[in-house]
Amino acid sequence: MTPSDGASSGRMEEFQREINSVKVKSGSASLERQLLGLGILLALAGIVVVIVGWYGASGTAVLSDQIPYLISGGMLGIALTTIGAALYVRHSLARYLQYWLIRLVYEQREQTDRTIEALAKIEERLGARS
Repeated sequence: MTPSDGASSGRMEEFQREINSVKVKSGSASLERQLLGLGILLALAGIVVVIVGWYGASGTAVLSDQIPYLISGGMLGIALTTIGAALYVRHSLARYLQYWLIRLVYEQREQTDRTIEALAKIEERLGARS
């Protein structure tokens, strides 16, 4: 085991402790889950409304009878599906960006450890020459 492995292992443990100590409001996670569920529910409801609107409009050949189905079923269904999809995408992006940020911090810490190790080696070699 090299000294860098020990330093990296200790740094990883410290990083894990810090991540675990981050104060996150429990209501926030619950709200995130509720918004995800709402997004999925709205998207599914929108699809059902579009299908019901199509079914109602397909039962008649008179254009003036089809327009209310188009407005209520088509437009409302598309709006519900769009809002649901937006909530789902927002949740997915937020989770990905949280992961990305944590990974970025971890990689930066590893880079700092390597820089410190390289500087220590340089200092050691300069001290040996004098």
